[in-house]
Amino acid sequence: MAIWLDSNSKILVQGMTGSEGTKHTRRMVASGAQVVAGVTPGKAGQEVDGIPVFNDVASAMAQTGANVSVVFVPPKFAKGAVEEAVDASIPLCVVITEGIPVHDTAQFFQYAQNAGSTRMIGPNCPGIISPGQSNAGIIPADITRPGRIGLVSKSGTLTYQMMYELRDIGFSTCVGIGGDPIIGTTHIDCLAAFQEDPETDAIVMIGEIGGDAEERAAAFIADNVTKPVVGYVAGFTAPEGKTMGHAGAIVSGSAGTAAAKQEALEAVGVKVGRTPSATARLMREIMGG
Repeated sequence: MAIWLDSNSKILVQGMTGSEGTKHTRRMVASGAQVVAGVTPGKAGQEVDGIPVFNDVASAMAQTGANVSVVFVPPKFAKGAVEEAVDASIPLCVVITEGIPVHDTAQFFQYAQNAGSTRMIGPNCPGIISPGQSNAGIIPADITRPGRIGLVSKSGTLTYQMMYELRDIGFSTCVGIGGDPIIGTTHIDCLAAFQEDPETDAIVMIGEIGGDAEERAAAFIADNVTKPVVGYVAGFTAPEGKTMGHAGAIVSGSAGTAAAKQEALEAVGVKVGRTPSATARLMREIMGG
């Protein structure tokens, strides 16, 4: 089992003919993912390593059965690309692109919400991987193996580090949700899905300073999650009032600090590590590894 992405997933890549799209399509294919189509307007009939290119998402889905889109489209075209995927009712749209204006994200996220048929992950995220089954995005496939831990993370690089640190135990699915102020899939969405997945035994949740997403996740865990959860909050040493790397990582006074998030999580029984390695050790204790 896995959440949202498995061995039956058929992936199309919006922007596959661009340099990033081509490079990561090849990486996804090499990891065992079923990439069945590319979409670039005006380039129908071309191929990338034998994978056919279509002019639009609806045509690609109709002819290949694709049910996942990965968006490698420049920021100024991302809104149109996502809305096209939503119009085609693709079940999962993974938006890798960073630097999309927040106003555009707000619009296409609401567009997806109103349609009700497409789950969006991202933007500005590394994607989603179910090791040994499928890989939609830019997450390295060779740093871990299948297992029974679920991982949800705002940070791409910390996603990779946690996967590597716990590679001997392995993961059901790892989701990089992205660090922008508006994202399509939240910690809470992933926690709910992992709670329902019979082959996920425990969950690692990686957050970061700024906003209140982790505090809201803590409240959700208290009421809805019975599986053990281990947490890490990036930014314990960040100075107050300074905007950090992600657009959403803004701290005002005590609101949004790592300490405040740690306190909220520990209050509902989540063990929180002060470093990624300490967090991995906490999960290792839970899993008996």
